[in-house]
Amino acid sequence: KGQNPVFPRILGHEAAGIVESVGEGVTDLKAGDHVLPVFTGECKECRHCKSEESNMCDLLRINTDRGVMLEDQKSRFSINGKPIYHFVGTSTFSEYTVCHVGSVAKINPLAPLDKVCILSCGISTGLGATLNVAKPPKGSPVAVFGLGAVGLAAAEGARMAGASRIIGVDLVPSRFELAKKFGVTDFVNPKEHSKPVQEVIVEMTDGGVDRSVECTGNVNAMISAFECVHDVWGVAVLVGVPHKDAEFKTHPMNLLNERTLKGTFFGNYKPRSDLPSVVEKYMNKELELEKFITHEVPFAEINKAFDLMLKGEGLRCIITM
Repeated sequence: KGQNPVFPRILGHEAAGIVESVGEGVTDLKAGDHVLPVFTGECKECRHCKSEESNMCDLLRINTDRGVMLEDQKSRFSINGKPIYHFVGTSTFSEYTVCHVGSVAKINPLAPLDKVCILSCGISTGLGATLNVAKPPKGSPVAVFGLGAVGLAAAEGARMAGASRIIGVDLVPSRFELAKKFGVTDFVNPKEHSKPVQEVIVEMTDGGVDRSVECTGNVNAMISAFECVHDVWGVAVLVGVPHKDAEFKTHPMNLLNERTLKGTFFGNYKPRSDLPSVVEKYMNKELELEKFITHEVPFAEINKAFDLMLKGEGLRCIITM
């Protein structure tokens, strides 16, 4: 959507692994540690890392164009002497990868890697968007736009927060049955209504939902998510990544009436500081990850995983190396 193509490169950014070795100067990790590589890092030194309000590290925030290591601007991968480039600091479609220490979160070694791997991006993003940013009051109605894995993680966050109603908005009716497992109580398909979906939700909820979370990246869904929240106390949170030419348009009165519009990146989690505690939520059964995992394929059949994703079948497909 907004990247300069750098090829050849090793893609992949959602994974779990075990540290094989560490380079000179690395003191926070050692061989044998269990870790989640994360596409946006935490150097712990910059003003963002030192701020309690930010998870957008100056040094290691996501950079889709960089294909090399920061230290020497060189790649650590090659074939026949020619470089293969890195991807968002992780390059996880590989049996081995090389990461900056700030892009790796150390986790509980008892956590099963083939489950907690999905916490290194999508599930944490949706969960954190609700729990850390939207912060729905107990007993409040919440709308979630997009019922893929990230949206369902947002719904899961709303369920954990004690939302009274969780309204799922999606164009694929078959997703509703699955969404019930994540606490979604109502389903709205914009194609089935003659008026804008935000008007439908406002009518359903006597003035609008207390919180909405948008997980599609479609700018019209973002506008709907903002316009469906209640005036004065309503908060809308944008999670999806829009097209680079997209523009968000709404009437200024929607803001003057004291609605709040927020954006979030990786659910406002600081990867190294916060991810270990999200893993613990899974370990102590507050958070179910198994229901997000619908398929598993060996690495040799990775293209099957892409086919499943493009067809909208299933949520997360685990690739076993």
